[in-house]
Amino acid sequence: LIERSPRVVSRTAIYICIITFVMGASIHLVGDSINHRLILSGYQLHLSVRENPIIKDLKPASLIDSFELLYYYDEHLGHLLWYIPFFIILFIYFSGCFSSSEEQRKMPVSGWLLLGPSALYYCFGVTVLLVTLWVAFLWNDPVLRHKYPRLFYVPEP
Repeated sequence: LIERSPRVVSRTAIYICIITFVMGASIHLVGDSINHRLILSGYQLHLSVRENPIIKDLKPASLIDSFELLYYYDEHLGHLLWYIPFFIILFIYFSGCFSSSEEQRKMPVSGWLLLGPSALYYCFGVTVLLVTLWVAFLWNDPVLRHKYPRLFYVPEP
């Protein structure tokens, strides 16, 4: 979308925003997955990290600091690294969209009519290719061949 903007945008700014966005999303996802595991183990969300009974029993004590730092990264830094670049990129894109351009190119009606079916063909083709690669990769797997000896898998109730 940014490349279609009539205004030229700094590549460095875009790359920094994308890298920061990915870092924030990664930190947030790791923190959330660990948080989910802790909840399944008895972690209580209404208590702070140090006051939680499941965290108090951890040995060595430096591990408690690691969980506190992870919680800070997930709840504060991860969200900031995720939201700020996202809104900066949206702002850059929309500010470029609404600026005047010298040349207006319009797609004819026939182009719009062909856009949907061609997108479906491309999605179907990519899906068939990925399934074929997956089957070819797992074709000679000994565990799967033993579990499903026939060519087609017919599920049984």
